[in-house]
Amino acid sequence: MLFSHFVRLALILGLLSAIGPFAIDMYLPALPDIGRSLHASVGAVQWSLTTFFLSLGFGQLLYGPVSDMVGRKLPLYGGMALFLVASVGCALAGSIETLLAWRLLQGLGAAAGMAIPRAVVRDLYTGSDAARLMSLLMLVFSVSPILAPLAGSGVIAVAGWRGVFWAVALAAVVGLVLVATKLQETRPAAQRVESSLRSALRGYGVLLRDRHYLGLVLIGGCAMGGFFVYLSSSPFVLIDHYGLTPMQYSLAFSVNSVAFIGAAQFNGMLGERYGLVRLVKGAVGAACVVMLLLLGYYLAGGDRLEVLIVLYFIASAFMGMVIPTTSVLALEEHGAIAGTASALLGTLQMLSGAVAMGVMGFFGSGKPLPMVAGMAAGSLLGLLFTWLTLGGAQPSRHKQPSPETDALQGRRT
Repeated sequence: MLFSHFVRLALILGLLSAIGPFAIDMYLPALPDIGRSLHASVGAVQWSLTTFFLSLGFGQLLYGPVSDMVGRKLPLYGGMALFLVASVGCALAGSIETLLAWRLLQGLGAAAGMAIPRAVVRDLYTGSDAARLMSLLMLVFSVSPILAPLAGSGVIAVAGWRGVFWAVALAAVVGLVLVATKLQETRPAAQRVESSLRSALRGYGVLLRDRHYLGLVLIGGCAMGGFFVYLSSSPFVLIDHYGLTPMQYSLAFSVNSVAFIGAAQFNGMLGERYGLVRLVKGAVGAACVVMLLLLGYYLAGGDRLEVLIVLYFIASAFMGMVIPTTSVLALEEHGAIAGTASALLGTLQMLSGAVAMGVMGFFGSGKPLPMVAGMAAGSLLGLLFTWLTLGGAQPSRHKQPSPETDALQGRRT
């Protein structure tokens, strides 16, 4: 019964979380077409990714505290509605500047679906149960990078790149229906933080002073940053350098998501057996070793696509253990402000990805080596933050609520 409830809730939350990423992954194969259609440079088209990520990140800072103040469902309605309107605007855009403006608003709307589902998980569960539910949520969420590029290729073949945005507008309608009919409010009025700017700023102050929370967020952020380097560079490397078709690229891109999904489903079991902290340490270390091997291969003059795909497949599996588990640990002590904590987590991780993509913009050449070097750098930074954050961590830390967090609701510990 509990497992079936997990699956049902994970489906709803995962679909809401995936709507925004769907708007990224579906149109990756169309980036060259968008540039030709709107007479835009490669850099300008890549900015449509960066703009979306920036608004997706900063938007979560708004939705998180609001969901603590007024409940989880109302901000989801607003976010999905904004995403719907902006998707239609993207579909009708006549210039790259107009597309960038609508992408900014589209990312702002999608931010609701990124921040709030994590808070719902924390509302309901902690510990290994939360890790299990978060992993199931990631299972649904990760369907996006598997199916979206394939679906995008099909839509583009039939309706052009504009059809992608009509498709995600339809997904937003589905999201609104799910929120209205299937999702229960998990933030009762008695638990809501006082509705004021001061309470939100106080919550962010608590989080920004919690070095353990920030360390966990940055561990996941480094893993996300490495993935975003691959996300922004792989269309040019795999299509232009290795000569894949858009459909073949979509299949190659999907392979990594299969690894991420499959490994994430073991998080609950491994967390119960070894502890969540040991799980994160082991997975981060293993991912770093794999990425250094891949970097060494290209530095030695190797240039085979199958080596890139196989080794990054293995690294993606370890990331499937790192990202959901660090999210659970980061939110563990901050249940009273779970929405705010989830929002800051999402913002910092999205900014990590945006910075990584921005840096790659200076070094990207369409060749594999700069991309692999950027991905390996993310792994090394993740290992550093893991050592600094969890090197001396005690398991008992993750069982007690933060006194500062509880104080935001007027409770004594």
